[in-house]
Amino acid sequence: MSIIPMISEFHADMTEWRRDFHAHPELNYEEQRTSDRVASLLESWGIEVHRGFGKTGVVGVLRQGNGPGAIGLRADMDALPMQEQSDLPYKSTNDGVMHACGHDGHTTMLLGAARYLAETRNFSGTVVFIFQPAEERGSGGKAMIADGLFEKFPCDTVWAVHNTPTIPKGKVAVRSGPVMAAVDGMRILIKGKGCHGARPQAGNDPISVGVQLHTAFQHIVTKNIDPVETALVNVTQFHAGTAVNVVPPTAELAATIRTFSEDVRQTIKRRVHEVVKGDRHLQRRPPCTGRSCR
Repeated sequence: MSIIPMISEFHADMTEWRRDFHAHPELNYEEQRTSDRVASLLESWGIEVHRGFGKTGVVGVLRQGNGPGAIGLRADMDALPMQEQSDLPYKSTNDGVMHACGHDGHTTMLLGAARYLAETRNFSGTVVFIFQPAEERGSGGKAMIADGLFEKFPCDTVWAVHNTPTIPKGKVAVRSGPVMAAVDGMRILIKGKGCHGARPQAGNDPISVGVQLHTAFQHIVTKNIDPVETALVNVTQFHAGTAVNVVPPTAELAATIRTFSEDVRQTIKRRVHEVVKGDRHLQRRPPCTGRSCR
């Protein structure tokens, strides 16, 4: 049996699902409409449905034959807090929320796999379809596990996929070892002292501190991580002030951190805390002693 021609038979349905999800994006742990539709479709194909894992997560279970094996197939459902700027007929109808990372496509792909397996049942064992909330927040998978996902539905392996627009249509890329990085985020509130912009001596400028932190973060990977490892610390937000002639009392930084090993992840976490606390370990410098201290 050729899989692709059969799946092509419900290509139009998959297109409709994806465009519907795209038009109605929902942020992390708010994927109520999305999870409702996912659950409804799974049930219509005779798949056992369980809800409430990770708040808005959905789990579908399909058993066939006497095979002892169980595999998990996972997709994420949440969108991003972004304004969609397009004229597509199925563009986002939720102001300030957009499927900009392809999770509408991921959800559709897993639904397509679920329908195919439910209609053909050409396997022996158990397939667990895992529709995860809050991937962008980096906590949805952990929340589902904390709610007993794998205690109730143990899996021998779990498979997932992420779209990559640079890969040609019809191709799938695989490799040994990690493919997707672990993601951590940080948000830093810097409290200074506001003053008139023409009297900086009367205040304590949080913007200057934020700029120094941004620069210091760039050294964490280059000076603390083995060059053969891959890691990233990237400041993606910097908010401060509203008036051009006023030094604001606060500034806020936010950053994303990506790593491929737990050792590197913990090293970066430690260094971030040291830098933010003003530790003398910036770029591995020893403690300051003697008259050279300033």
